[in-house]
Amino acid sequence: MTPRHTAETAARLRKEETPLRKTELAISNVLRGGVLLSIAVILAGIVCFYVMKSSGGAHFSYPDTLSALWRGLAQGRPLAIVMLGLVILLATPVIRVAVSIAAFAVEGDRTYVGITGIVLLLLLFSIFGVGQWLGHPGSVAVHDDSLRFFLIVLSGSLFAGLTGALVGLGGGVFIVPLLTLGFHVPFMLAVGASIVSVIATSSGAAAAYVRDRMTNLRIGMFLEIATAAGAIVGAALTAYLDVQVLFVVFGAVLLVSVLPLVTRMGEEFPAHVENHKWAERLRLPSVYPDRRAGADIPYKVAHIGAGFSMMCVAGLLSGLLGIGSGVFKVLAMDTFMRLPMKVSTTTSNFMIGVTAAASAGIFFQRGDIDPMIAAPVALGVLAGATLGAKLLTRLSNKHIRMVFAPVIVLVALNMLARGLGWL
Repeated sequence: MTPRHTAETAARLRKEETPLRKTELAISNVLRGGVLLSIAVILAGIVCFYVMKSSGGAHFSYPDTLSALWRGLAQGRPLAIVMLGLVILLATPVIRVAVSIAAFAVEGDRTYVGITGIVLLLLLFSIFGVGQWLGHPGSVAVHDDSLRFFLIVLSGSLFAGLTGALVGLGGGVFIVPLLTLGFHVPFMLAVGASIVSVIATSSGAAAAYVRDRMTNLRIGMFLEIATAAGAIVGAALTAYLDVQVLFVVFGAVLLVSVLPLVTRMGEEFPAHVENHKWAERLRLPSVYPDRRAGADIPYKVAHIGAGFSMMCVAGLLSGLLGIGSGVFKVLAMDTFMRLPMKVSTTTSNFMIGVTAAASAGIFFQRGDIDPMIAAPVALGVLAGATLGAKLLTRLSNKHIRMVFAPVIVLVALNMLARGLGWL
């Protein structure tokens, strides 16, 4: 395609998507508002906790049901305030989906009202159906409430959020090893904190990516059906499956998956891509602004079925391991659907929050989200994700792929080592 034809295609696609701009801005504002509100509430609770602890008046158990949360708030318990901030963060992707339905309805886009409505139903079923079934009432003792633990986890989470925002991961692949190996946190509490980190990365980075039109909103909404359904099944199966075996399988698949990336390491934009028939019907082909190229870059979308199937697997692994499975999402969009790497990573960031939210209610109601672990994770990851979102726009697709491939190898080796009992 000649430069002139490329510019004409980009202009046509941009004009066709003009009505979508209001939806993008509404979603960006919801994500940004949810993040800022959750940060404010979490910080207020943390300050109250350490002030009361120094005077001997802090309570060292946390609520794991909504009714227990309201009782704790009524009693002025700091950990209930911290948990409220975390619940606001966990609810942000759900609210984002609900706002998306309203925005698509205003635009008269019935197709995406239906698609997004299915995603919302899956999320609500997870929280109020599966979550209620697997959860248990009561309060649980905190693992570690020392200020030293809080600050170290905060620092490590900042790195996780930065890396996650750049390569489309949720940060959980770093959070779980940090907590389990570095601080001997029980595995399920580490997974619960990881779920929070995934939502924090998604909400923090996606607010900027959606606003800047780097994310393909329609692809994200469509594929969220697969990831949300998979995440519900995965979270429900955590009590019945051998996690060690899953680590080995996950690590092996990742090592094999990195090969296509290596063969296309120097590729800046996908070539010889033809739209899948469903891509046209669902209006998935789009355009994104590339700051380095100084132009709007149009792109096509291939192999919808393969991408959707991979998203089911990604959701399943997210629910089982609490890692966000952004690796599989990026691989599915880059390798199968042949999207530009920037679009793959930003759309993955957009999606992982909903994937994690589908299982977050289950982890919350099982008592697996310890606020004194999840709070520093959330704050650190949000700071890192914001920084990463600003950095990504200045990198090329080739540079992002060069960062992404080694990260996959490290994640795969980590998973294999944990599954084989070497860590």
